[in-house]
Amino acid sequence: MSEYKNKKSLVIYFSRADENYAVGYVDKGNTEYIAEYVRDITGAQIFKVEPLIPYSKEYNKCIEEAKLRVGNAPIKNKINDISQYEVIYIMTPVYWGSYAPEIETAIKDLDFTGKTIRIVTTHEGSGLANVVDDIKKICKNANILNDSIAIKGTECINARSKIEEWI
Repeated sequence: MSEYKNKKSLVIYFSRADENYAVGYVDKGNTEYIAEYVRDITGAQIFKVEPLIPYSKEYNKCIEEAKLRVGNAPIKNKINDISQYEVIYIMTPVYWGSYAPEIETAIKDLDFTGKTIRIVTTHEGSGLANVVDDIKKICKNANILNDSIAIKGTECINARSKIEEWI
């Protein structure tokens, strides 16, 4: 295991259940599996970013709704202080080539000075897309590692060993 296993860590993630692309209807979103694996492996605290207004259960309606929320995606709860954490894991499905809009709402006002950030995306063909570059624009003064990983949504439920290797 790497030097990150025993650091005081926080997982900030967005995940959506219901109908997911290439997976069908699920009770737990793909990214949530990955967030839980990181929590279990590292002992990280976990923060699920939840939209104030839930998305449609139907995939095609959800992605249309997500387009309308870019730059204005209210969330149920916010994190106000990350000063106690050394490593921040940011995890998101890829929406329109970037992170889920709610991720921006969750992280845009936080002070990432001196924090190490590790990024995970879940996708069905987009890989990391523009997520890493877009997070770099928000997380000023952070050390964003070049080891970001992308996991296909259809593989998330069985990706624990991949996460263990990455950590």
